[in-house]
Amino acid sequence: MDILGYSSYGWLPSTLYLLLLLVLSLKANVKVEPLLFTGLVQVAIFIILLVHGIVLHNSVFTPQGFIFGFAQDLSLIAWVGLVFYWFQSWFLPISSLRCFSLLFAMICAALPAIFLGVLISPKAVSNPWFKGHFIVAAISVGLLSLAAMHAMLMSLQDKVLHLQLAIIPNSRVAHWLEELPPLMTMESLLFNLLYVGFVLLSLTVFSGLLFSQALFRKPLVFDHKTIFALLSWFLFASLIVARWQVGLRGRAAVRWVLSAYTALLLAYVGSRFVVEVILQRV
Repeated sequence: MDILGYSSYGWLPSTLYLLLLLVLSLKANVKVEPLLFTGLVQVAIFIILLVHGIVLHNSVFTPQGFIFGFAQDLSLIAWVGLVFYWFQSWFLPISSLRCFSLLFAMICAALPAIFLGVLISPKAVSNPWFKGHFIVAAISVGLLSLAAMHAMLMSLQDKVLHLQLAIIPNSRVAHWLEELPPLMTMESLLFNLLYVGFVLLSLTVFSGLLFSQALFRKPLVFDHKTIFALLSWFLFASLIVARWQVGLRGRAAVRWVLSAYTALLLAYVGSRFVVEVILQRV
């Protein structure tokens, strides 16, 4: 059964994420996972990502046209973030981020089944330039979303390290924080995410500005979405320049990342949420 392009399998990714989280919870007290179990979990995540990606693709690019909204945007962000976690987890000791990434993906994957989105254009699906623009935009926003979550985790880790946040000794949270990579490694990961995400964001913003007529079949309009997208790009660009010129790092870098990401959310997610949920119109 299809409703606005959403199949009856829309809840399947979230269900699979939940089942995997339940399995992982049974092993929560095991200090060192067997290699076989870790490998099976990686395979399970890969399979669920395939299912999530297929369901999401089919719900956005439908026979009726291009359907999108804030729920699809958040689901895409979670999918891209989990894909990059999956790749990084083969090379870096970041298993402590696994449950957090899966939980975020589970919640966001369920949203499109609740908020069905809006038929943006019946013809955009057949436009390869538009699809390319959309895919690049989705990956860039997903990477920068992962960078923002990474920055928040670094802030928490820093506060615990400087005893500004009380954590119960030997608690699950304490053990989780102890398993995180050192702050220097976390910071390097953060800026690697930012570099790639910023390049893709630049392609997204400026292709949208320069080729609006070809991509969207309408002239460029300087609305709130365009303004917030440009503001976000400027903030991320300034952050990277400051990193190169003066070695910006630590708490100042984290605050800058979160400020730039807030502007990005207002541009790409917040505007759709206000229109579809608060104002209840398209």
